[in-house]
Amino acid sequence: MIKKITVMGTGAMGSRMAAKLLGSGFEVAVYNRTRAHAVELINSGARYYTTPVAAVSGADLVISMLTDDNAARTVWLDSETGAIEGMREDAIAVESSTLSINFIKELQTKFSEKKINFLDAPVIGSRPQADASVLIFLVGGDKEVLNKINPVLNTLSSDIYHMGKNGQGAAIKLAVNGFFATQVSAISELLGWLKKSEMNPTKSIELFSQLPVTSPALKGVLNLMLEDQHQPLFPVKLVEKDLRYLLTATTHEKLKMPTLNATRLNFCEALNKGLAENNISALKKLFI
Repeated sequence: MIKKITVMGTGAMGSRMAAKLLGSGFEVAVYNRTRAHAVELINSGARYYTTPVAAVSGADLVISMLTDDNAARTVWLDSETGAIEGMREDAIAVESSTLSINFIKELQTKFSEKKINFLDAPVIGSRPQADASVLIFLVGGDKEVLNKINPVLNTLSSDIYHMGKNGQGAAIKLAVNGFFATQVSAISELLGWLKKSEMNPTKSIELFSQLPVTSPALKGVLNLMLEDQHQPLFPVKLVEKDLRYLLTATTHEKLKMPTLNATRLNFCEALNKGLAENNISALKKLFI
């Protein structure tokens, strides 16, 4: 039975996940490079550690929620402080960050060498979904291992999908984010064209928000565009990172991805325009 859980990374998502686990009665330890980002969790009963290797000592389950490959490599694999050096053989490692396929495969190899069970389990959802415990987990790895931690993941989510072997949770997450990014990129370009065609941008956004061709997720982005609210639920810099990881994977497989390449160029331009910390909805600023 899972009782002791370590959460590595207490940013916007990791902190919310750790808080939910505390509220569900689990013993929770946390690691974050900056202690100040874990203060609320500490005050709520979480144990804070200054290194990943110390934070995972005695844990039944370790969940990581970090920014990118570089952060995850340091936290998991650093030769002196990496979490992999402190985990028990019967513990379970879960990587819930959105990372590259190559790095997930590297992690799987490293954990296999240590005889530690490993799942890649990125999530669909942002801060509101984490607050409401309705994240969606996309899991790659052994189904029996997933079954052992389902009671934990159920406290954080509305749905859990087992996608297949290690790496396939990460792959579908990159695909989902790529699909979402192309929708936002396309609507931003079209709104810019409609404005130049003397259409009122507000009326255009309101119309698209009512149409069946518009996905629920894109409707949410359109509402933020309408209100000109761009707090970073899914920051531009992370969208670009996910597109880069996705396109790197498809390049290795010699696949052509013209639409996704064009989408990434728009997000690269948004980075150059100083929109890195803005929400994905801020892409409209390139065109309107």
